Amino acid sequence: MNYGVCGLPIIPMRAYHSDKSEMVSQLLFAETFQILENKNNWIYIQTSFDNYRGWIDEKQSLPLSETDFDRFTGSSLHFSVDLVNTARSNYKEQPVLLGSPLPFYRDLQFSFFDDKYSFIGRVINITQVKPTPEGVKNLALKFLNAPYLWGGKTPLGVDCSGLTQMVYKLNNLSLERDSFLQAQQGTHLTKIDEARTGDLAFFQNEEGKIIHVGIMLNNTQIIHAHGFVRIDSVDQRGIYNTDLGVYSHTLSMVRRYF
Repeated sequence: MNYGVCGLPIIPMRAYHSDKSEMVSQLLFAETFQILENKNNWIYIQTSFDNYRGWIDEKQSLPLSETDFDRFTGSSLHFSVDLVNTARSNYKEQPVLLGSPLPFYRDLQFSFFDDKYSFIGRVINITQVKPTPEGVKNLALKFLNAPYLWGGKTPLGVDCSGLTQMVYKLNNLSLERDSFLQAQQGTHLTKIDEARTGDLAFFQNEEGKIIHVGIMLNNTQIIHAHGFVRIDSVDQRGIYNTDLGVYSHTLSMVRRYF
């Protein structure tokens, strides 16, 4: 099996092998993947972090041997928690977005192939992070006002499940990529009144399909990506959009993960 790594700040994962295809997710700098198929200079991949699948432009990735894949994946325990920062080597500068892994990080430096980068920014060692309601809340607020972007997962553009997945990831919690899959994880709460900071609320369409998710700030407020990342009121009926004066989403369930 072949392997690869993202060497750019961010690249799109698409539903099909075409630049015109919809973006279903994204790869951040230094995120690794397995290659499942090659077609017309596109590669069909499965990400290491969440096993998500999609097509990427082969030109936007770097190949890895199986040995290097294991080394990169095993060494990516540190993550940037600045909205955006810059890593510097002797030859170039590398933009680094919130949630990007920093392989082989030590003493304000990380390595990427033969390049050593200095990185003066906020970094967490994910193995030392214990999930807390306040930790989830604080990370979620970093995304406030980020524009909605289907398939996005950064402060430059994010969708609803990308927001929840990335916030949970940086709090050492593993979520699936899509909201309907996230709704199958965790523990079901009977009423929204039982919700606490950090729980996830899910919302459904008229057919009962899960189509939206957000992070509870308390049992009456939610932060979610709808047009942009915003805070709205929420109750047993759903999300109340104060700008429009209407309920924008119908509540399906609330779930707890830690």
